[in-house]
Amino acid sequence: MPSTPAKKQSIINPVTIPKGQHPVTFSDISDNTLSVLRRLNAKGYEAYLVGGCIRDRLMGKTPKDFDVATNATPEQIKECFRNCRLIGRRFRLAHIVFGRDIIEVATFRGHHEEVNANEEENKTQVKGRRGNQVDDVLAKQDQQGQLLRDNVFGTIEEDAERRDFTFNAMYFSAKDQSIIDFANGMASINEKKIELIGDPATRFREDPVRMIRAIRFSAKLGMTIPPEMGDQIKELSHLLANIPPARLFEEVLKLLVTGIGLRTFHLLHEYGLFAPLFPQLAPLLVDNSCREMKLVEQVLKNTDDRLNNEQRVTPAFLYAAFLWYPVEESTQFIMGESGVAQNDAFNIAVGEVLQKQTQRIMIPKRFSIPIREMWQLQMRLPRRFGRRAYQTLSHPRFRAAYDFLLIRGQIEGGDLLELGEWWTEFQEVTPEQRKDMISDLRKQPGVPRKKKIIKKRKAT
Repeated sequence: MPSTPAKKQSIINPVTIPKGQHPVTFSDISDNTLSVLRRLNAKGYEAYLVGGCIRDRLMGKTPKDFDVATNATPEQIKECFRNCRLIGRRFRLAHIVFGRDIIEVATFRGHHEEVNANEEENKTQVKGRRGNQVDDVLAKQDQQGQLLRDNVFGTIEEDAERRDFTFNAMYFSAKDQSIIDFANGMASINEKKIELIGDPATRFREDPVRMIRAIRFSAKLGMTIPPEMGDQIKELSHLLANIPPARLFEEVLKLLVTGIGLRTFHLLHEYGLFAPLFPQLAPLLVDNSCREMKLVEQVLKNTDDRLNNEQRVTPAFLYAAFLWYPVEESTQFIMGESGVAQNDAFNIAVGEVLQKQTQRIMIPKRFSIPIREMWQLQMRLPRRFGRRAYQTLSHPRFRAAYDFLLIRGQIEGGDLLELGEWWTEFQEVTPEQRKDMISDLRKQPGVPRKKKIIKKRKAT
């Protein structure tokens, strides 16, 4: 049966923290954001800075982006800004574009239970892609309670109740530089404890992504997850399968490619959220000493180190590492079942593993193509005779494949470790020494030698 949205936690006593009693000032806010706030105020609308930017500043961190909440509808916001575009259907938002800087403006959300249950009255007319007027549902939930449409607008008090965590229900006013703390978020920050607004089961069912947001905040901010919330996360982790793959791709980037990936992974694994995200890898993580677990941890550690040293990383490398052992396992299964050659089985496995993963998390082509190339090079790197070593070395994806080979060698040792050392040396020596290295491969035990062709001397 469809779940009935529970009434959210009542906000009984919102607290106003005046200017000077908190650390947020205009100098912490970008000029473009201040311009948006002041323009909306000048047009007679309420407008506040809200959410993570306030939370981060109160915790001594530098905000990376700024979100604005207002009582103006998306269409009214668009009337105020020529550089505005409206996006989204599930959550209708306004983006104010200043070159590469985009300020996201959301209208205050209201409660769904206040929307008339009559389906025809739960609609509004919007312009379709071809300019014609079409009906759009304002609010809709599925049988699990997940919000499929959420365009019910309300007051600032209702908007605060609709926020996920208490520390995100804090509003900064550009009029007097005060902060309104609606849900005791300051206490949550001081106690370093993540608190949901409302019933955890209901809020997680409304939007299962809130579960991984709780994990991300715990890892990023060093905050604890209360036991009762943790129990609900473990129980409802399967609901992540209902989230569109495209949305999960962006969320996973925030989890694993922000410099705290290793810490985040351990929390995801602990609370049962890693399996819904990577269902082919999770069953292989049998214990902390298995090679699959060691590879994941080493790759995430290296990624964190590079990010924290302001070096470039690509999600393609992360996905290639996470899915490598599923590809190996699938290759062996296909060879055993169908008896095809290893190379053919490997190519089939690559396609199948990527297809299954993209059903859970979308992987854009700009990343899936490099993933395939890195995997193909893992098969080519052991083949070094003749011109093959030079051809592999000149491949555009060689460096990424080589780095991956080194990590595999660290984990598995043996021939892989020696192969990695050989390629390390091959890159550093002179051209003449490279020829000698390739020639020396022929002298190794077990390497087949070329058969000499003896020409018969013609009788005279």
